[in-house]
Amino acid sequence: MKYLPINNELFTKNRNNFVSRLKPNSIALFHSNDEFNRSGDQNYIFKQNPDFFYLSGIDQEQSILLLYPDCPNPLYKEVLFLRQTSEHIAIWEGHKYTKDEAFAASGIKTVLWLDSFDSVLHGIINYAENVYINTNENDRYVYEMPTRDVRKFEQLRIKYPLHNFLRSAPILRDLRVVKSDIEVELTKKACAITNDAFRRVLKFVKPGVAEYEIEAEIIHEFIRQRASGHAYNPIIASGPNANVLHYIDNNQVCKDGDVILFDFGAEYANYNADMSRSIPVNGRFTPRQRDVYNAVLRVMREATKLLVEGTIWNEYHDEVGKIMTSELIGLGLLDSTDVKNQDPATPLYKKYFMHGTSHHLGLDVHDYASRYKAFEVGNILTCEPGIYIPAEGLGIRIENNILITKGGNIDLMAEIPIEADHIEEIMNS
Repeated sequence: MKYLPINNELFTKNRNNFVSRLKPNSIALFHSNDEFNRSGDQNYIFKQNPDFFYLSGIDQEQSILLLYPDCPNPLYKEVLFLRQTSEHIAIWEGHKYTKDEAFAASGIKTVLWLDSFDSVLHGIINYAENVYINTNENDRYVYEMPTRDVRKFEQLRIKYPLHNFLRSAPILRDLRVVKSDIEVELTKKACAITNDAFRRVLKFVKPGVAEYEIEAEIIHEFIRQRASGHAYNPIIASGPNANVLHYIDNNQVCKDGDVILFDFGAEYANYNADMSRSIPVNGRFTPRQRDVYNAVLRVMREATKLLVEGTIWNEYHDEVGKIMTSELIGLGLLDSTDVKNQDPATPLYKKYFMHGTSHHLGLDVHDYASRYKAFEVGNILTCEPGIYIPAEGLGIRIENNILITKGGNIDLMAEIPIEADHIEEIMNS
């Protein structure tokens, strides 16, 4: 890991909060993510299961967390199982956690090697009534390949068919969405790195620069500041490319007179930033580009005011739709009479603003949360309205990350340039 050590108080508190919601006499099992083959003897870069990391702080493959708060043997109330290293592994793969290092990272006192898992589990599971299994229940997740958690569950169900198997996901959905002070600080760090990368790009961009060259500048700044890398595939979309919402080819030359839509963010210690900005390639917005940019900015600022404790997801997005509709009428993109006669089920604004305004942010960029629960203190959400006009070869999106606090909210990206004048000033300095 490139990031600096995290205070293990975070993971200890997370485990305490989790086990406090278990039914009496229950075991909960969590597995690290799979390693995925890329080609030949190469794997893709390992990315930890966010639930496993949330509860353990361990950023290593082939690991298992066992939680059994009512275990009759106090040694096994919390157990971390790790892959035991060897001289061969050390030479070919590098350093792995020692038991002392795993304790320092997680706060878990009982750290055992992975080959003892089956015997330890068998020695205690028959004293438990319930077994909580972790599954990916993020409603954005499309199930195609069974995860390690699911595969291990199938083995457990055959071996211990009379146990009561339960889901950990509903508990974690309520817990993970409310960020602790340490999590907020880690997110702020990711945002600060993203800020520096954006400022670097503002001074780099000019006509004739390629999108991939800009991407290279971003990753340079990320890595030099200990970020793991991109929180997601970066979007560097110049000109008409900005109208492709998930454009990631980043292979075109940026032309004089065009606007570039950026959507990128740093990942630091598994916590993510998610920023969007739109800038003129030549350092000056045209009057039309500026009008559209400022319209999006006004929507973003009004939408941000709505991100407060108690806000309901669908009501929030409906209200933002009304704000956006007014701006689109002002830009001459919608007719007020047509809007009055529109079908409420298919509002006209969606022709130019077809995605949602916000999503939760955390260990996942689109973080695990309920769509049907009011926003809470400690939630971090994006705010990212956009206007996309294919006929004009123009797409504008502006996005910041917002922390809900008691009585209001805090913009975690308030230091990142956002005003059109400020962007032009930096680009021409």
